[in-house]
Amino acid sequence: MTRPNILLVSADQQRADCFGFMGRNIKTPHLDQLAAEATHFTSCITPSVVCQPARASILTGQLCRTHGVHDNGIDLDPEVGEKGWAGAMAAAGYQTSFFGKAHFSTYHTYEPTGTPECLRSSAQYGADWNGPYMGFQHLELMLVGHNWWAPEKPPAGQHYERFYHMDGRGDEKTKLMWENAGDTKNAAQVWHSRLPVAWHNTPWTADRTIEWLKHGRDPDKPFCTWVSFPDPHHPFDCPEPWSWLHKPEDVDLPKNRTRSYAGKPWWHEAAMEGEPADPKFADIRKAYSRIQPQTDDQLREIIANTYGQIAFIDHQVGRLMIALQEAGLAENTIVIYISDHGDWLGDHGLILKGPMHYEGLLRVPMIVRGPGIQAGVAVDQPVSTLDLGPTFYDYGSATPLQTQHGSSLRPLLETDIATRDFALNEWGLLPGRVGVALELRTVRTRTHKLTVDLNSGAGELYDLVADPDEQVNLFDAPEAADIRRALEGYISTRPNDTRPDGTPVGTA
Repeated sequence: MTRPNILLVSADQQRADCFGFMGRNIKTPHLDQLAAEATHFTSCITPSVVCQPARASILTGQLCRTHGVHDNGIDLDPEVGEKGWAGAMAAAGYQTSFFGKAHFSTYHTYEPTGTPECLRSSAQYGADWNGPYMGFQHLELMLVGHNWWAPEKPPAGQHYERFYHMDGRGDEKTKLMWENAGDTKNAAQVWHSRLPVAWHNTPWTADRTIEWLKHGRDPDKPFCTWVSFPDPHHPFDCPEPWSWLHKPEDVDLPKNRTRSYAGKPWWHEAAMEGEPADPKFADIRKAYSRIQPQTDDQLREIIANTYGQIAFIDHQVGRLMIALQEAGLAENTIVIYISDHGDWLGDHGLILKGPMHYEGLLRVPMIVRGPGIQAGVAVDQPVSTLDLGPTFYDYGSATPLQTQHGSSLRPLLETDIATRDFALNEWGLLPGRVGVALELRTVRTRTHKLTVDLNSGAGELYDLVADPDEQVNLFDAPEAADIRRALEGYISTRPNDTRPDGTPVGTA
């Protein structure tokens, strides 16, 4: 069989359950159709619950304490990044390309770092720069992509920023981008953006991918491409008219949306109530990275706007699928839809992300369609986005260039007999984030989840079958001692190849 093309499509901070086909009141017709034609992994987790570690793990196939990006603000070593699946697939004869938000290196840095993603170094890269970078041969990037910040003005910025400012009216667009076109009940970080959608980074990401698929690639080589949308990330600033697609009164609220630290490990309260240790960025961490408890009406505004962001991405996924058909590529292309991590989105009275590894944050989408892959099948085996690289190597007859912590999904995609016991997640938080250092290790099976802080020995354990809302922490319960011991055994299988603490070069 001809080696398949691979199209990896990712969202940023999308929960695993935020699809119409998953029963939520959200409009995702194209992704619903993709799932009907694909294998859907219902128990896929992120290797780390924050952006830079998760994305570095997706690329390298390694847990974050091995590739070194164990917290936001730490850059991925290019020698490690270039040996990820993009570099390995390129070495095997694939064209590798990237479109959208990368975030392999830090945007907001203390000093210029020289990477193409560093806001303070990006002017060093001219309009004719398209890579290589981290193993990708061709790239078209945006920097940050979240509209709490205005797009950089050239010569700073990258491809999207030059597009945004090319007519000299970038300041006018930014003014519209930050205007709120409707009442949002004073909900945190929510507005109906008036930025015309043609200038938004969501369609731009799809546009550049489609252009490359039709006119930029070498038709004699297979491709391995990552398309990375920066939403549905906060701020919740979906543009009109997409922001009005879901009525707040119609969205589904979490069953448990009351914030409480009772029975939870000590770090839950510390992470939400303590002072970040980095004085330079304490204010932005509190203003942007934390959201205080919201009323039900305010939470409805946040969820409705998030649904609009996802629906806007869904439309672009439909356009990408049409482009594959028009280019005659659909039959021999593996399409994968994922997110880097999830969002609490009101669960337990929490919004955004942090060191509380509830299911809304830990679980991510994983939809895989392609030649030889079962269609319309849901797989509940615990897997991880660490498994993407090994899967690509399997289908693309490529050889990994470094240690892999995941394994190929192909047996699960093509048969009904393959099984998995567990998937691992980790995060080494430096005190600059929440005021305390944490060394978190999480393991998830089909039925249970355990998180332990190696520094203090505290932890939390949930029976996901009997307690799907994760209300009862069984970590110290005598009746759960055996399952805790088994899960701790799974965590201990983590290879002994960790690196020491990295040095932050900025915040994220």
